Parts: sequence; structure tokens; C-alpha cells
Amino acid sequence: MKYAVFSDIHGNLEALEAVMGNMAKEKPDRYICVGDIVGYGADPNECIKRVRSIPDCIIVAGNHDYAAIGTLNNGFFNDFAKAAIGWTANQLSNEEKKFLGSLKLVETTNNVSIAHSNLYLPELFEYIQTSYDLQLGFNIMETDVCFIGHSHVPIFFSLQRGSISFNTEPTLKVNRSGKFFVNVGSVGQPRDDNPHACYAVYDDTDETISIKRIPYDVDKAVSKIRKAGLPEILAERLKHGR
Repeated sequence: MKYAVFSDIHGNLEALEAVMGNMAKEKPDRYICVGDIVGYGADPNECIKRVRSIPDCIIVAGNHDYAAIGTLNNGFFNDFAKAAIGWTANQLSNEEKKFLGSLKLVETTNNVSIAHSNLYLPELFEYIQTSYDLQLGFNIMETDVCFIGHSHVPIFFSLQRGSISFNTEPTLKVNRSGKFFVNVGSVGQPRDDNPHACYAVYDDTDETISIKRIPYDVDKAVSKIRKAGLPEILAERLKHGR
């Protein structure tokens, strides 16, 4: 089975459309969205509608999705993120808010887990920063692979023969003897110094997970953010992938 996995769209419709077009060429059997459809960008409604239009797409909630509907306190957000969440909340219809509120924190399908930040206390939306954070997740992982997002940086974490390792190569070979956390990066706001939109493809037949990068119309996304009156940093950082 082949999965197209994407995360952290953050209201960036231009990036999302570019990724959707490229993912379709992969002919996936199923799509997975790892959360944060909204926040930062100028097209939250359109991004929600686009994701909801994907047949049988598995979707989990991100912290910005929950914050935009008041389910999560935004006290831990920086000032720019708070401003974007406030603006986003005012754009969403009741139907879209209801949809975001219906999203679960963790989903599982065919030996694959999905969570925005981590399997361990997913409601806290904490970043994986240490081997201890990873071990807590691996300890409760009941599948071979778990897809995450949140940091906007694509990276593979592996637990094999009791040892944890990581790498940032574009393709990972997985096997049944190990467990793997895979951060699929960000569609709408990459932060690894690469402005191209990011997503992943998992083929469980040939046991590979590949990170894909796609250019999109950054200037148009930047223009929309500025026109909406959102903080300038949210526009400028798109140009640099930071």
C-alpha cells in the first residue's frame, strides 16, 4: 500500500495545491494529513475545504487547528502565532470550526500511527527534542511507523536493536525489526532553510519512505499574507524556509 503523507499546511493554499498535484502523480492508495491545516497563512477556509475534499483522507488535529477554535489555550504561542490564530478564528465558519473540533489527536491504520507531535501525551503538543522524548513515544507505539509533523523539519528517527538513531537523508528503508518516527516536514511553512513545500511517500510494499520537495508560488502566498494584514515575519520567512 502506498501512502501520501503531508502536514503543517498552515493556511498556505499555493503550497497545498502544488503538493496535491504532485502527490496525485504518485498514485497513492491513501492520503494522510498530520495536522495544522490552519494558522499563519491567509487561506484557512480554502485549505480546510481542499483537505476535506480528499476521499478517505486520515486527518489528525494540530495545535493550531485546536487553538483556532478555542480547544487549546494559545498561551504558549509566540506573539506572531497568537496574532495569526486570532485572525484565523475570525475567518472560520461554524462548519469549519466544527470540523476542526471533530479531529482526533491520534489515528491508526494498517500498522501506521499518526499524531501531530508525539504519541506520548499528544494533547500537550510538545516537540521531540531528546532521545528521552523519543523513547517515551517508542514505548507506547503499537505500530512499526508513526508519522508526525509540528517542527516543520523533515527527519527520520529509528529504534533498532534497542538503539535510537536519526537521519535526514531523503529516503529511509524501513523493516519489521525496527520502529520509526517520521517527521514529514511542512507543506506551507518549511523551517529547514529550504522554501520548497514538503511531504512524504510511504510504500509499505518496498518498505521505503521518501521525503519530497516541491516548488510553489511563494510570492503569491506572501502577497496574500501581507494583504490580510498578518505579521510581516509570516510572509518573509516563506521566502527562506525559516
